[in-house]
Amino acid sequence: MTTASAPGGSAFIPGASTGVSTGTGVGVGVGAGAGTGTGAGTAVPVPAATSAAAAPVASSGADADAATAARRTGTRARRRPGLAWLGLTPFAAYVLLFLAVPAVIAVGSGFSTGDGRFTLANLAALRDPSVLRAFAGSFGLSAVSAVIGAVVGALVCWALAALRPDGLVRSMIDSAASVLAQFGGVMLAFAFIATIGAQGLVTTWLVSAFGLDLNANGTLLYTVPGLVIPYVYFQVPLMVLTFMPALEGVKPQWGEAAATLGASRATSWRRIALPVLAPAFWGSLLLLFANAFSSFATAAALISQGGIVPLTIRAQLTSETIIGLQNVAGVLALGMVVVMAVVMGAYSLLQRRAARWQR
Repeated sequence: MTTASAPGGSAFIPGASTGVSTGTGVGVGVGAGAGTGTGAGTAVPVPAATSAAAAPVASSGADADAATAARRTGTRARRRPGLAWLGLTPFAAYVLLFLAVPAVIAVGSGFSTGDGRFTLANLAALRDPSVLRAFAGSFGLSAVSAVIGAVVGALVCWALAALRPDGLVRSMIDSAASVLAQFGGVMLAFAFIATIGAQGLVTTWLVSAFGLDLNANGTLLYTVPGLVIPYVYFQVPLMVLTFMPALEGVKPQWGEAAATLGASRATSWRRIALPVLAPAFWGSLLLLFANAFSSFATAAALISQGGIVPLTIRAQLTSETIIGLQNVAGVLALGMVVVMAVVMGAYSLLQRRAARWQR
């Protein structure tokens, strides 16, 4: 008896024929002659030829099912974005009606005369000394409050990084930051009037206890430099919200790898952590600048006259104070839009660079 074996299985073919093995994983017996032999071997009850013929059929059926499933999955994947976009329709309508359209109308008004004719003469208002002072005041107030808020907020984030993310203290500080970052307007102005105003609690206490008068040269809170104090109040929690995810993205394995190479903790922070965190820090600083540059309600509750661009726009809407020019408020709005576009463009670039280390 001759035994023919094949990879993936064995086929015992009784007889005097010579077995030839072909195929992968399935044995196929091909007889070269006819005869009947006896031996001690045990024949496989299923002929090899039958198994070989059934295997391609089963494989073809499985491939067809897989292809059908892939086509159905692809169809669902192509349909899902369309349904997702439908969910954004209310938000898109809100942005269009309450943000885009008013912004276009406000900016477009700066290019028209009183009777609606197009003109570029109104752009001369950007050279007016009062307008330049307003922009300088807004830039100074935004820059100072943003720098103070960014530095203090980064230190708070560094302290929070040592706490458990799910701990009670960390949860309370995160919640407080979320609330205080949105706390502004008349409520915040009244809180500071009652605290450090002309007759505020802290003001009277400093005078009686130390003879220190915060308002010796005039009421500090009602000036543009005095606005730095309430602005920092909501800038610090905003920095905590924006910078904390970047600080959490610094992996401890980086410091451990630097330590194995002989670097000290200070060196690892200077050479690894700080370069990684720099784009996120500068991006958060720009976000704080934009937040202060566009703030209006708190300043309007404390200062009745101009000094910053939003208050100057209010003054121009109520009474035209630049002789010979019309729709100056629209020109100032155009200047603010340009500044905000540049700042937010730079912020987007920095955030894209910082996102590489947060994945």
